[in-house]
Amino acid sequence: MKYEFTIIVPVYNEEDNLKRVEQELSNYLKIASKKTNILFVNDGSKDNSQQLIEEICANNPVFSFISFEKNCGLSAAIASGFKHVDAELVGYIDSDLQTAPEDFNLLLAHIGDYDLVTGVRTGRKDAFVKNMSSTIANVIRRAFTDDGMDDTGCPLKVIKTEYAKNIPMFNGLHRFLPAMILLQNGKIKQIPVQHFPRIAGVAKYGLWNRLVGPLIDCFAYLWMKKKYLNYKIAKKG
Repeated sequence: MKYEFTIIVPVYNEEDNLKRVEQELSNYLKIASKKTNILFVNDGSKDNSQQLIEEICANNPVFSFISFEKNCGLSAAIASGFKHVDAELVGYIDSDLQTAPEDFNLLLAHIGDYDLVTGVRTGRKDAFVKNMSSTIANVIRRAFTDDGMDDTGCPLKVIKTEYAKNIPMFNGLHRFLPAMILLQNGKIKQIPVQHFPRIAGVAKYGLWNRLVGPLIDCFAYLWMKKKYLNYKIAKKG
C-alpha cells in the first residue's frame, strides 16, 4: 500500500509510554488528512521497548520499525527514518507524547505551500529550568541561523521527503531542520500546537543537552552551511 505520509517515532527506553503511543497514533490514523503509516526507530533501548514495538507492529500492519544495535542519539534515529521513508511527506513525533498526533493535521494543512512545517509549543508544561534553557538555546540558534523559528525543539514536524532526504545529518542537527531546509532554498512555516506534561518515562535531556550542546552544534551548522552543496538537475539524457 502506498502511503502519503509517514510518521517517524524515535524511541529510547520508553516502555512505559509505548502502549499509549499505539493507542494515540491509532486514533489519529482514523482522522488523518493523509493516508498515513507509522515507523518506530528504536535507538538502542535497554528496557523492554523493542519487545513492545514488535508486538505493536505485529498487531497493526500500518506500524513498522527499525532497531539500532546501540544507542546513537535522536539525530541518528531521525536520519535513519528519513532514509527509509518512501512516502511523499515525512513527519516525526516524540514517544513521550508531549505533543498531540491530531495536530499533524494542522501542519499538513499548510505543507502544500511549504517544504517544512513545524509546531510551536503553546503553554509549555515543562519545568522552569527546562523551559528557560530551551528559550536561551533558541535565541542562540536563531542568532546563528537566522531561520526565524521560535521553537525548533518542538517534536512535531512535517517535511517534504525530497527535502528531508537531502539533509546531511550529524549529531545535534535535529535542532536545525528548518535551517537545513532553508539551505535548500525551501520554504518553512511554524504553527502553534498543543503541549502536555510527560506522563510516564524519564526525559533524556539535561541542561548540557539543551543549552551547552546546542551552542556547540551552532558552530557545526556554520561549517555545514559553508560547505553545503545545493544543486538541481535541469536535464538528464
